[in-house]
Amino acid sequence: MPSRTRTTHTIRNTAMASILASLALASTAHAGTTGTVSLTSDYIFRGTTQTNQEPALQGGVEYAAESGAYIGTWGSNVSWLSDLSTPAAPISSSLELDVYGGYRGKFNDTVSYDVGALYYWYPGDFPSGFNSADTLEVYAGISVAASEKITLGAKYSVAATDLFGYADSSGSGYLDLSANFVVAEGWTLGAHAGKQWIEGSGNGAFEYADWKLGITKAFSNGFSVGLAYTGTDADDTLYVNPYGNKTARDTVALTVTKAF
Repeated sequence: MPSRTRTTHTIRNTAMASILASLALASTAHAGTTGTVSLTSDYIFRGTTQTNQEPALQGGVEYAAESGAYIGTWGSNVSWLSDLSTPAAPISSSLELDVYGGYRGKFNDTVSYDVGALYYWYPGDFPSGFNSADTLEVYAGISVAASEKITLGAKYSVAATDLFGYADSSGSGYLDLSANFVVAEGWTLGAHAGKQWIEGSGNGAFEYADWKLGITKAFSNGFSVGLAYTGTDADDTLYVNPYGNKTARDTVALTVTKAF
């Protein structure tokens, strides 16, 4: 994925307004609606920084019906697009807004499934001829409650459009494997391994694997604190932004979340 500028005050305010609007909706929500707000030291997505190794404010809201159908939205400040801005080809885009929906169900008491679609939207101003980073993915996942303390999961996402601006990359896929272990009351150890495939001539060099190991402490008041290490095997010469920062390097990120 291309690397992601420092956000301007205008974009930061826009991002905060969007997130706070979602939170306001969540705080007055009907049954079946939940919301979160988070502050993270670095927004890491599939092993790569989206904020040039700077903090991000994030929030979302979701409605889930008793039938298993759900719909939601989520937002965060980002910088990977505006990091690419030049005087000759200016880019003003420092916000990610996602909209998703799908259906969750169970095969039995142990095995659950989740199918749906997610649209990543990056509003802003772009130069003529810029290949849009907006991306639609469809996904299917399965989770297994191996025991009262262990949950295993697998999810595969396929791009129905070009993937985050890569030319002719429709059909690109991402495999997400996860395992969560409850190690003590309120404490969860999470492990992840992923693989990003990118379709299109010349895009294969950008494919990579990523991994994550983290610990999360959940509190009874809805707050949680997570600390996670992420890494990738991405080519450092390809995943570097105009500031000279590696965007797929080993990273430790701290995240504080409040659920509503």
